[in-house]
Order: sequence, then C-alpha cells, then structure tokens
Amino acid sequence: MTASLKPLSRAYQGRVWLLLFALLGVGVLFLVHIAFGAKTLSPGTILGAFVSFDGAEFDHVIIRDLRLPRALVAMAVGASLGVAGALMQGVTRNPLAEPGLLGLLAGASFAVVFWVSFLGQPIGFDLPLVAAAGALGASVVVWFIAKAAPGGTTPVTLTLSGAAITAFLASLIALMHLLDEESFDELRVWLSGSLSGFDVTTLLICLPWLAIGLAIALAIGRQVTALSMGDDVALGLGVHTARLKILSLISVVMLTACAVALAGPMGFVGLVIPHAVRLVVGADYRRIVPFSAIGGAGFLLVIDLIARMALRPVEISTGIVSALVGAPLFVWLVRRRT
Repeated sequence: MTASLKPLSRAYQGRVWLLLFALLGVGVLFLVHIAFGAKTLSPGTILGAFVSFDGAEFDHVIIRDLRLPRALVAMAVGASLGVAGALMQGVTRNPLAEPGLLGLLAGASFAVVFWVSFLGQPIGFDLPLVAAAGALGASVVVWFIAKAAPGGTTPVTLTLSGAAITAFLASLIALMHLLDEESFDELRVWLSGSLSGFDVTTLLICLPWLAIGLAIALAIGRQVTALSMGDDVALGLGVHTARLKILSLISVVMLTACAVALAGPMGFVGLVIPHAVRLVVGADYRRIVPFSAIGGAGFLLVIDLIARMALRPVEISTGIVSALVGAPLFVWLVRRRT
C-alpha cells in the first residue's frame, strides 16, 4: 500500500509545481506587459505606482489608469477563450472546435453590432448579455444545421456549419456598416479584436459572469474527460451527458460573451491554447481547464505586448497579431501531434 502511494504523491507534487511555475510565468508576463509600451517604465516606477501612488506623477497615472486595466483585460479575455476552446474540444470531440470556428464569436459580434448600429442602443451594462444572446443563438443554429446534415453532428459537419454561419454573419455585419458608416467608424477597431479604448466599467460588469463560467468549467472537468472518450463511455461511467452538455454550453457562452464584450472577436486563442496545454498536462480536463485559463492569459499578454511594441508608437490591433502568431503556431502544434 505504501509503495503504491509514493508514485501518486510524486505525480501530485509534480502537478503542483507545474501549476506554481505557470502562475509565476504569468505573473512575470503581467509585470513585463505593464513595463513596456510606447514608453518603457522601470521596476521602481511600477512598484511606486502600486505602493505609493502619486496622482501628479504621469508615469503612475499611465500604470494605474491605462496599463494595469489593459493587462487585466488581456488576462481575462485570454483565460476565457482558452477555457471555452478546451470545453468545446472536449465535449464535441473536435480538435478544431473553438468559439471562432464554430460561430460563437461571430454571433456575439453580430449581436453587439446590431444592438449598437442598427438599433442605436448605447454600449452599457447590457453589453455582455447582448453578446451572450448572439453567441447562444449562433451556437444553436450551427448545431441544428450540423444535425440536419448527412451523418449528424460530427466534428466535420460542426466545423463546416460554423464556418458557414461565421461567413454569413460577417456579411451581415459588413452590410450594417455600409448602412451606418458612423457606427462603423466607432466599432471598426473593436471588430478586429482590440484591447485599446476599452471601458473599465465593462470589465467590472463581466467579472461575475467570468467567475461563474470558469467555476462551471472547473466543476465539470472530470465529466468532460469521460465525455471526450465518447458518449457510451461517459454513460457507462455514470455521467449525465445531456446535463453536462448544457452546463458546458452555459459556460462557453458566458466566457465567449464576456471576451467579446471586452475585446471584440479575438481569434485563435481558444484553438491554440488547449492543444498546447494537452501536450504538457495530458488528456485529463481536470488539468486542461485550469492550465488553459493560465495559458490563455499568458498568451494574450504576450500577443498584446507584441501589438504595442512591434511598430511603436503605432499600435497594431491585438486580434490581427493573434491571428498572425496563432495560425503558424497551430500548424506547428498539429505537426507535433501527428
């Protein structure tokens, strides 16, 4: 008995050390993200802004009012999309599943643009709910289209249905822009996936929804692992598959809606991060979910730092850099797995 417990204890300790190392890495990236930008700030200045804030000190104002909130938004969006992608890939058993490819990002973006541009509603407290309604509507449409296809809801039909709905909604968004050029100018940067010009109030509104979505994802990790091996296996292990899929959908919609409300449609995060995490921690979603949150937060901190530094003082949209980095990274990850 004692001999059998020692390897388990060492494995547990290894996971704890890996988790602490990942959290430390994100902490370092967080500080680097704050330090570098159009103007590089020293560690002493950053420490002073937190310990003894001086409103008359311009660098302190930059840190507290601009860079700190932006870093927090980057971490929140990255963690949300990383976890959403992990859940979607586990539940659908589709390695290409993620909020962007299955139409959720497009649905949330369309709902926000329709709300602001076509209906003329201001951006306010209801923005996450509007984005959630759009993401949920798009996911339902994608599922029904895939279900009606020959063979039913297979990974291929889900991916093709998501691509079709994404293209259709993108066309509708372009049409609304042609009809309302003023709103187009206001939302153009946001639609490319941007962390600049956000409202801190939106982050505060989204935090409870993000917490609920992440809590659900962490709670169902074991069941998602069983479901990722097939419905029959999950049923044999006592998993209520229908309830699990509903909980997964709720979590994914909450996380995607908040990410879109904060930064617009940010692609490739939910696709790349779960694949990278599985290479490190294996196929158990009790580990994939928390590490996808940590990995997504760190990844988007790096991406946003590149967006600010590559052509400074000119800033590139974070969503564009995410696609430029995410696409080749995903190809490399796929080659590693084959």
